[in-house]
Amino acid sequence: MRTFRAAIVAYLALLAGVAPCRAVELTISREALERTLKQQLYSGPGGRYYLKGGPRSACFIATEDPHLAFEQDRIVVRVKTVARLGTPVGGACLGVSLTLPAEVSLAPDAEGETIGFRDAQLDKVSDRKEINFVLAPFLRGQVPKSMKVNAADLLRKALEGSTASSGYKVNLERLKIHSVQIEGDKLVVDADGDLSVE
Repeated sequence: MRTFRAAIVAYLALLAGVAPCRAVELTISREALERTLKQQLYSGPGGRYYLKGGPRSACFIATEDPHLAFEQDRIVVRVKTVARLGTPVGGACLGVSLTLPAEVSLAPDAEGETIGFRDAQLDKVSDRKEINFVLAPFLRGQVPKSMKVNAADLLRKALEGSTASSGYKVNLERLKIHSVQIEGDKLVVDADGDLSVE
């Protein structure tokens, strides 16, 4: 099976060396996108992403334990929101502590080599308006601004092992994303690109 895969990679590499690559379709699984989210935003202390304050702050707003789902044409991020709201006094937060489930949905978007997100909607935090008033701006604004996936970097990393498996060094020279859409449990990226073979 490994030899067959190497032969396919070599064949594709030879074709790519003959002409520029056009109309590439890249699929990203929900699991891969979730791993990227965790690596980019939740790799800090305690696996939390701080929206306000930090790990040493007496008062803070943070999210943890993110899970992604694809629902219709949106990416839904379900997190646990942990907050200490109030006034810092002597190293403690004088106020209230909250732990609430939250749900933010995003539409996938693309620009150049990067997959990003737009139209963030806070779908669920709390039934209490005063808590939503405090938490909503952070959840709606910070998660989509912070999470981006460079599709070209993902492809370049995948191609790094091409020499060992096929004997050819395959390089991605250029990638331009045209559209991103959700199909089932995958994010489908349509793009143009150029590959070179050495």
